[in-house]
Amino acid sequence: MSKESKAKARAKEKYLKKKIVKTKLKLGDIVVIIAGKNKGSEGKILHLDREKGSVIVEGANMIKKHAKPNKANQSGGLIEKEAPIHISNVMYLHQNKPTRLGYRIEAAPAGSKKLNKVRIAVSTGDVID
Repeated sequence: MSKESKAKARAKEKYLKKKIVKTKLKLGDIVVIIAGKNKGSEGKILHLDREKGSVIVEGANMIKKHAKPNKANQSGGLIEKEAPIHISNVMYLHQNKPTRLGYRIEAAPAGSKKLNKVRIAVSTGDVID
């Protein structure tokens, strides 16, 4: 392989590689929506897609979807369901206030030499989990 073809192969590989969004949010976290039509609404994270950088929040960003009748849904018709929201438009809710999340390295319980990485609320410094 020549240098040019190697460079092209590397560029194509880099282009096709999926980027994963880094986030400190987890499934089940209570979040508040900070931007968009549902600004101010709160809910639990039901689904977190790191490749698309989106989350589905319980009871927020509801859409109506037309469904054909099938075995699971005999009648069909309009179905209301949650739509994804970009991850930058939600914030963790700590003590009824939106807050950023961070990490802190703490010593493990007595007798262990390992260190634990814990999530903290930046505003208060409280350990979340």
